[in-house]
Amino acid sequence: MKPTLFLLAAGMGSRYGGLKQLDGVGPNGETIMDYSIFDAIRAGFGKIVWVIRKDFEEQFRTQILSKYEGKVACELCFQSIDDLPEGFKCPEGRVKPWGTNHAVLMGKDVIKEPFCVINCDDFYSSDAFQVIGKFLSELPEGAKNQYAMVGFRVANTLSENGTVSRGICSKDENGCLTTCVERTKIARVDGAVAYRADNKEDGEWINVDDNTPVSMNMWGFTPDYFEYSEEYFKEFLSDPKNIENLKSEFFIPLMVNKLITEGTATCKVLDTTSKWFGVTYSEDRPETVARIQSLVDAGEYPNKLF
Repeated sequence: MKPTLFLLAAGMGSRYGGLKQLDGVGPNGETIMDYSIFDAIRAGFGKIVWVIRKDFEEQFRTQILSKYEGKVACELCFQSIDDLPEGFKCPEGRVKPWGTNHAVLMGKDVIKEPFCVINCDDFYSSDAFQVIGKFLSELPEGAKNQYAMVGFRVANTLSENGTVSRGICSKDENGCLTTCVERTKIARVDGAVAYRADNKEDGEWINVDDNTPVSMNMWGFTPDYFEYSEEYFKEFLSDPKNIENLKSEFFIPLMVNKLITEGTATCKVLDTTSKWFGVTYSEDRPETVARIQSLVDAGEYPNKLF
C-alpha cells in the first residue's frame, strides 16, 4: 500500500503573520506545500491528507485542493480545540490549539496506511521525501511500532533572521531515536550553532555540532500510532498543570519520547543532507523565493508544478 502524506495546516504562523500556508513563493504562485506534495508524489506517496481549521475550508478548497484534482487522492480533516476525548472539555479562556500531536489525531478516521507527517510551511526538499517514502513503503504489511523521523542536520535548518525551534535528537548504536528535546531558541552564535539553556531569552548559549540531527516535524508512522496518541492524550488532559496552563501543547515529540522510553516502539533516525528553508519570519520570504527559483532554473522542478 502506498504511504500517505499528512500535512499539518491548521496553524496561523504567528511569527510570520497571516496565512503563510497560502503564500505564493514559486514562479507561478506555488506555495511551499505545493513543492512538498510534488516531491511526495515523485517519491511514491498515493494520498494527501490535510488537517486544517474548519473556517479555512472554503478558501482551502478553492485555492489548494482544486489544483490537485485528477493528480492524487486528497482528503481533509479538521482540528478544533473542542475536539477532546469523552469526559474532557476545553478550559474557559483557552484559544490556543492543543499542539501537533492533537492535530495528528484528527487524521485517525481517514488514514489507514503508513503515513508521513510534515508541516505545510517547511520546504523539506526531494531527498527527504525519497528517504521517508522508501522507509514507509518497505514496511511489512500490518507493521506496527516501527516509526521513523527524518533527521536534518541542525546547521542546514537555521534562519538568518532570528532563532528557530527544533527538536534536538540523540540516537543509539542502531540509529534509533533515544531522545528528542524541543529547543525553542537555536541560532548560529559566534560561528557555532547553539541553543539557549532552558529555552529562556537570557539562558546560556550551549553549542552543538553542526551535524546534530534535529526534528523538522517530518515523521513516519503506522496507524497504530493513533491508538497510542488517543490514550496518552487522556493522560495529558488529566494532568492539572496541562489544563491550568492555557498554552500547554500535546507535541509529537512528547508522544514519541513516551513510546520509545517505555519500549513500545522504535523510531529510526533517517539521515538527509537536505537543506531546510521556509518562512519562519517574514524576512525569510525573499530568500525562499530566490532559492526556489534557483532550483527551478537548475531543472530540479518544472517551472509550473500543477
